[in-house]
Amino acid sequence: MDYETVMLSKTEGIAIITLNRPEVLNALNFQMVSELDDAITDAEEDETIGVVILTGSGDRAFSAGGDIHEQRRDAVELTEEEDERRKAIRAGYSWHLANCTKPTVGALNGLAYGGGSVTATSVDIRVGCERTSFRFLAAAYGRLNCTWTLPMQVGWPIAKELLFTGRAVEADEAYRIGLLNHLVPSDKLMEKSFEIATTIAGNRTESVQGVKYLMTQDVGLSWEEMWQSERDLLTNKVKERGVEQAFKDFIARKGR
Repeated sequence: MDYETVMLSKTEGIAIITLNRPEVLNALNFQMVSELDDAITDAEEDETIGVVILTGSGDRAFSAGGDIHEQRRDAVELTEEEDERRKAIRAGYSWHLANCTKPTVGALNGLAYGGGSVTATSVDIRVGCERTSFRFLAAAYGRLNCTWTLPMQVGWPIAKELLFTGRAVEADEAYRIGLLNHLVPSDKLMEKSFEIATTIAGNRTESVQGVKYLMTQDVGLSWEEMWQSERDLLTNKVKERGVEQAFKDFIARKGR
């Protein structure tokens, strides 16, 4: 499929999705959200893909958030039914991204504000550079978002502060509080992201996806229920490898 507002490429088991509206700081208009959703589905359905990297075009922004100009026009020009339909799709893409069956790595090449922060906190692993910054602006705009993602990543007290205030979080602080997994120079951003993605893609696909499924689906369960859920998945879906197959390299090195 040809895209206009995102780019999708694939190499060595990795899908790279790039938000591609650099002239407006990769603002998330309806077309981009729809194409991003389709690109995620493409990566999920491609059995050769083990990991998805999500990044932005240009050197200023991962994404500046929702396209406010488009949303203003929609409120005036569209029927109420169509406007609500688009709002639902705009809201739903982040859930799809967060629950993508494949692990996701965010290569955050610049600011992630508003809806961009929603997108950034919906990926599994975040790599940032000196240009990376966050602002969680929903409260300033009379909206709600990131209440289900941010606390899982930085803890309740810090999440409350960032969501209540909407203040900027620069790269160094983001790394310190765990919002970024890695902080590297901008010229090493994609290299580090590929390093992580390649390592993940080299592991057993069923196991990696099983780990992600359990960690996302079991939020809120008791500790024992989480253990039982893991055992059920390992027994019924992710067939455990025997010792000979799972540790064949070790056995070959050590001898029998």
